[in-house]
Amino acid sequence: MVTLLVLEDDDGIRAAMALAMEDEGYDVVEAASAEAALVLVGRTPPDLMLVDLMLGGMDGLSFIRQVRPFSQAPIIVVSARRDTDDIVAALEAGADDYVTKPFQVVEVTARLRAMRRRHAAPVGGPDAGPRGDGVVLSPDGPLVLDVAAGVVRRGGEELSLTVTEFRLLTELATHPGHVLSRRALLERVWDRDYFGDERIVDVHVRRLRTKVERDPSAPAVVLTVRGQGYRVDVP
Repeated sequence: MVTLLVLEDDDGIRAAMALAMEDEGYDVVEAASAEAALVLVGRTPPDLMLVDLMLGGMDGLSFIRQVRPFSQAPIIVVSARRDTDDIVAALEAGADDYVTKPFQVVEVTARLRAMRRRHAAPVGGPDAGPRGDGVVLSPDGPLVLDVAAGVVRRGGEELSLTVTEFRLLTELATHPGHVLSRRALLERVWDRDYFGDERIVDVHVRRLRTKVERDPSAPAVVLTVRGQGYRVDVP
């Protein structure tokens, strides 16, 4: 059974979400505070997380930043904050998706199902180029994408990428030299039925660059093709 953490400080909303998610077949673990959620994640790592941003004590953004070093479980933020800056901040903190309140439960459950589908699906499409177990993305290091093991290494060090970041890098690397548009990446990396904002791609590319680039301000691995999208050139 898939374990889902619901972090929400409003008792009524949390209970309703937990009940709805249990009806969907999830094993729900509830937390009313970020501090309690951190303890739960350390004790029983969840497969997915639903996180509110506005919490008493530690807020949701701080929780995401603190949990990311030891958990790569997909995180969907569910928040009343609608400003673009709030959405970008949550994604840059390490969230994978963002749903605004008020929301329909069916929307959240659909996002969770899409998240599970894409994280269970093999990376790269049927038209993906040659992979191998060790695709060298940069001889400086070197930076190696090991698709079979699901890791990226620089030298002998394994880099800490989220599942979404790994799938994004793999999708680009298995189409070497090809420019993939934001919409194409949304369909391939997120889900073919994903209805989110294309800006989510830009945010994840920025996060990915902080981990795989020697100098994120002058990227040499994940390249921007102005007005078109992104490209990775495999040496």
